Amino acid sequence: MSLSLCMIVKNEAANLPRCLDSVKDVVDEMIVLDTGSTDQTIAIAQSYGAKVYEFTWCDDFSAARNAALPYVTGEWVLVLDADEVLLPAIVPALTTAIQNSKALVINLVRQEVGAPQAPYSLVSRLFRKHPAIYFQRPYHAMIDDSVETLLQQESHWEIINLPDIAIWHDGYQPEMIAARDKWKKARTTMEGFLAQHPNDPYVCSKLGALYIQMGETTRGIELLQRGLQAETIDVSTRYELHYHLGSVYQELQEPLQADEQYQQAMQQPILPMLKLGALHNWAALRQTHGDLETAKLLYEQALAIAPDFTIAHYNLGMTLRALGDLAGAIGHYQTAIQLQPDYADAYQNLGVVLLKIGDGAGSRAAFQQAIALHQQQGSPEAQRLQQSLRDLGML
Repeated sequence: MSLSLCMIVKNEAANLPRCLDSVKDVVDEMIVLDTGSTDQTIAIAQSYGAKVYEFTWCDDFSAARNAALPYVTGEWVLVLDADEVLLPAIVPALTTAIQNSKALVINLVRQEVGAPQAPYSLVSRLFRKHPAIYFQRPYHAMIDDSVETLLQQESHWEIINLPDIAIWHDGYQPEMIAARDKWKKARTTMEGFLAQHPNDPYVCSKLGALYIQMGETTRGIELLQRGLQAETIDVSTRYELHYHLGSVYQELQEPLQADEQYQQAMQQPILPMLKLGALHNWAALRQTHGDLETAKLLYEQALAIAPDFTIAHYNLGMTLRALGDLAGAIGHYQTAIQLQPDYADAYQNLGVVLLKIGDGAGSRAAFQQAIALHQQQGSPEAQRLQQSLRDLGML
């Protein structure tokens, strides 16, 4: 089966080489649609042997993605953005999956770098080239709606989920969002779509969550609740609606409502990895309100799903420390540090526990590392911690 990479790009000279390096030995052709680059994006794409075409940007991601599809000659289409890479470990499973004669879409797990509490999502980025499959929605462009329509007409097709991480995405790191002004652009585009589709649960979820991020909490909650009233909601969107509602009620210190929403989220039949956001936040909610045993169990469930879930190791360490299991707390702080060497808070709390068990030298070393990291990160905690250690005679 032949496989084509299909991309839309604009001024991605910094990111594009890494993306193309990840697929150059996997795909049979690279189709790159440029929407107005003024840097070296086009030259870089051509240096990898990509076929580059141009498109006049019209504030509609689906229009651009659909304009790229006719240039694809492969039987299968892999869609990536320039700030994504295909992980080599997924290639054997991906290659096997596209040999399935019944497969229409292969959903891939994407790791969201910079989203520590909800680190994974499922994206429909690998699909058979079929004239009835095309992108819809101007901002969160997706093929799902057209695929659903096609399945009603041709029911023999199957949708496959590959459970392992396939794509690494760093576009949601804070500096990337700020650099590209993503929030403002997303809001304008999604509000236009919402005006035409006021009860669409997917846009209610995405725009409602965005409103909350931008501080318009009441408006965000209204949209999320509206989304749950839709007649038809796919399970992934239903999970997201409950998850976002749980998160905002947690921030508003309404634990009963947050707890209910997280329970609803966890009941949705989606891949366990995709539930980590709700599972972790639910654990943090129980931790905050003193239900430490439940918090411990929930953090352990999260780590059973994703052993490299750094923030869950840290928070489980905090929970075990509160329960008096200092050895267990030390182990999870150390694991968090191994996974994220610049984790200042993990070093700081490791120092606290080491001091409690009488390891003065280890405690001092951990505190000093915490201070250095806080200083590097511009945190005022560095000065406060230094003063505390002086008061204790440790500096």
